[in-house]
Order: sequence, then C-alpha cells, then structure tokens
Amino acid sequence: MSAAPEPRDIELTLLAAGDVLPHGPVNDSATGPTGIDYSPLLAGIDAWVVGADLALCHLEAPVAPLGTPPSGYPVFAAPRELVRDLDEQGWDGCSTASNHAADAGYDGIAATLQALDRAGMGHAGTARDRRESRSAQHYELHRDGRTVTVAHLAATYGLNGSTAPRGSWSVDLIDTRRIVRQAEEARAAGADLVVVSLHDGHEYVTEPTPHQRKTTRALARSGQVDLVIGHHAHVPQPVEHLPGGPGRDGMWVAYGLGNLLSNQSLDCCGTWASAVGLLLLADVVGPPHGHARVTDVRWAATTVDLAAKHRLRGTRDALAHADGGRLTDTDLRERLRIAQDSVGGTAAERREPPRATDEPPPRVLPRNR
Repeated sequence: MSAAPEPRDIELTLLAAGDVLPHGPVNDSATGPTGIDYSPLLAGIDAWVVGADLALCHLEAPVAPLGTPPSGYPVFAAPRELVRDLDEQGWDGCSTASNHAADAGYDGIAATLQALDRAGMGHAGTARDRRESRSAQHYELHRDGRTVTVAHLAATYGLNGSTAPRGSWSVDLIDTRRIVRQAEEARAAGADLVVVSLHDGHEYVTEPTPHQRKTTRALARSGQVDLVIGHHAHVPQPVEHLPGGPGRDGMWVAYGLGNLLSNQSLDCCGTWASAVGLLLLADVVGPPHGHARVTDVRWAATTVDLAAKHRLRGTRDALAHADGGRLTDTDLRERLRIAQDSVGGTAAERREPPRATDEPPPRVLPRNR
C-alpha cells in the first residue's frame, strides 16, 4: 500500500482596494437608459478581483435608506445598485467604518448592512445593534479538506464632528485596546488571520500621520493582527513591514490605498494623486499544522479615467492595451510614478493579476446578531 501524500501548504491571495466614493458625477456616469449600472466603470479591474481568493473593498459611503434619494458629496447616500455591482464583480465583503458612515443616520447604516447581507457580502466597522458591534466579520476558505478562517475588523478616526447614531456601538471608532481585544476574541473563535481596516490620516497627504503610525505600531506589538489596510487620505501612502505581528514575524501595513472609484482629481483636490489607487495583494500560506500567515504583500496601481465616464483602470493594463480611454501614455506613466513613489521600496509591484481558480468562494459567516 502506497503511503498517503504529505499534506501541502494552502496558498491564498487576499485583495484589498481603496475608497469607493460615489460622488454625484460618478453616479451620473453609471446611470443610463435602463437604470444605474456601475459595472462598466469597474470592469477595468475584473481580472484582479476574480483572481483573488478573498476580496475586501472599502465602502466609504452609506447606502440611501429606502424612500430617500441618493446623494453625493458632502453628505453621501449611495444607490443600492453600487452594492449589487460590487458583488457581481466578485468582492466578498467591505469595510464600512468611515468619516461618512453616519451621513444618512442610523437608517443609512442599517440600509448599508442590509444591502450587503442581501448580496451575500460581509461587512465590518458598523453595526445595527450592540451584539453585532462586538463581532468581527469571519470568512471561511475551504481548500484541500482544510479551512482557513479570516477575521475582518474596521474602525474610523471620527465622523466629521458628529456622534454615532443610537450610541457608540453603531460605528467603530479607532480604539487600539478594543481592536486588540476584538482580535484576541476572533482568534479564540477560530480565526487564523486577523485583518484590520483603519480609516485614518490627513486627506491628500502621502505621509502617514503620527496617529496612523502610533496605532499601527501598537497593533503590530500586540501580536494579534496580521495585516492593516488603510483608507481616508484619498492618495496612496506607504506600504511597510513593521516589527511584531503573530509569531513575531512582522506585520504588513498599507497606510492608505488611495481611491478606487471617485470623482477626485487635480481640479478638486490639488493633486493628481487623488485619481490614483492601489490594489493590495497579500500572499497567505496555511501550513498543514498551525495558523495561516501573511508571507508577502505586493501592490498594483489603478487610476480613474474621469473623462471616459469614470472608468477604473489598472494603470499598467491601460499602458499595455489601447482601449479607447481618454488618458495619454504620459498621463498613465505619471500616475504610475505617483503610486511607485508613494508606496516606497518595501513592497514589490505586482504586474499581473492573480490566477482565478475553480476553488469555492469564501463562506461569509453571519455576524452575531
């Protein structure tokens, strides 16, 4: 009788992206004779999303409550079709804690989570009740007869001077001790990896703030967090590998992934960097025995072609293929340079999307309600 084959490592790719900001002009570009459809705007990164084993977006705006019209900046309320189209593209879940999370009040928070639930997507950072607020979002990925469980937490620096509706539990604010405690609880509940999304920093500034650095260093020292994903600055920020992390092997942090989809550019915000985003791709290895770990992080640049009806494009993909966009090669090279300079030299650029497999999609576990 031949010996059973040795168990192999499980290899996974986790994808994260920048802010999804449905400004009024973005919504206009998505609106046609048959209704609202963001898919043509998002399609430029389809291969990157489909190829990932777990894809996490950042939904900065709440969904408009039933019976209320959508709105853009400065008080956001996104059309429900946005969640539908993110789901159809292949995103498995979103962080929802942001400075705009309470723009539509408690009803907007509830509408957002209801829309994500109906789409079968996970969510982290906002809650409909106290019990839900205590739980991380868990995803189970089944591979080779084993399961890798990823827990996702999210928090924001504030709410534009407002207070969270119906109590502090409805929107998670950045509290390092609470995040570490939630990470510990998630691991006790079976999580192999803990990913934290932080909405923090100064808008349109590449350098992370002292608060960003203090928070991420504390999370790294805790040994409970595998990866930190940053948002809010609306421009790309550095990617670094900090001392600490689980097993003291280090913790990766992307301080800010810029914008994924928005109407921002030089005209509004003083810098073309606001039209530049990063896709963060984390390599995850699950050994036959023991917990999975993030072994490497790479990135790819994206940009929004505003003049082409807000088409989202992989920057290198756009340079390699003339596909009718309105950006010149000079424009694209400049935006790629912005991404490269912002990220720094710690993490390498990834030039090809991950390869899609026939593996089952993640199982999105309900948060405790």
